[in-house]
Amino acid sequence: MEFSWTVAEKEAQQVKYFLKEQGISKGLLAKIKFQGGRIEVNDQKENVLYKVKAGDRVTITIPDEGEHETLLVDDQPLDIVFEDEHYLVVNKPAGVASIPAQYHPNGTMANRVKAYYKAQNYRNQVIHIVTRLDRDTTGLMLFAKHGFAHALLDQELRKKAVTKMYQAIVGGAIHKLQAHGEINGPIGRDETSLLKRTVLASGKEAKTEYWLLQAKADRALVNIRLHTGRTHQIRVHFEALGCPLFGDELYGGTLERGIERQALHCWQLNFTHPFTKKSVHLTSPLAQDMQQIMD
Repeated sequence: MEFSWTVAEKEAQQVKYFLKEQGISKGLLAKIKFQGGRIEVNDQKENVLYKVKAGDRVTITIPDEGEHETLLVDDQPLDIVFEDEHYLVVNKPAGVASIPAQYHPNGTMANRVKAYYKAQNYRNQVIHIVTRLDRDTTGLMLFAKHGFAHALLDQELRKKAVTKMYQAIVGGAIHKLQAHGEINGPIGRDETSLLKRTVLASGKEAKTEYWLLQAKADRALVNIRLHTGRTHQIRVHFEALGCPLFGDELYGGTLERGIERQALHCWQLNFTHPFTKKSVHLTSPLAQDMQQIMD
């Protein structure tokens, strides 16, 4: 792929420093140098030590990524919410993991996306997951379609400029829920379980913000924003509040009303597109099994 910029700085600087300002890492520079890429200044091939000045046009050609040969393909259909040459956003169904594991090498979203890339005959077929979801969480999942796109959004993630909003159905002591509230409680491993997390003083800082959307006799629909990214954070915090998620057997949620997984859905994704600089706002309707509970 080819990307170009016009130098605005008045003082001359080496190409490598200019490209660093554009988000090009040392690793990507090495890939350009040793794997068939190219750096040009005003349509002339140059190396990273060449000095550019205001008005110069810098162009890089990044070599194609091919594919992970060991990653299997899964031809299950994708529910595509957004796609351009840099990013892909899909609706993940319940019961599908984000990435393969040692004893489950197929059937994940990564396998499905690879099958889609191959069917479209894309030149870049390496799978770059920007935002993951747990196996039983539904909703929006963001993929980058090449390594540079992934690196740029990773920088935005670290600055918390990529935001996700969740919806959950909780039970238990729903009278404790406020119209708008925060749950602050450090999260660490529960010593009684290999999987479970819990709120404990020695854990890592965790903050969950929520808004009450709808309340009924034994259940409530809440809108959630995470300010930290701890494992199982939403499930742990609402259990600590006395309001575990419906279907979440691990954290004490009721299994009534027929739902067979934690009632958690990523319904909104917001980010500024690193290449177009436009705001991207995507939504996904509440998953059908969760909607049935509220109905």
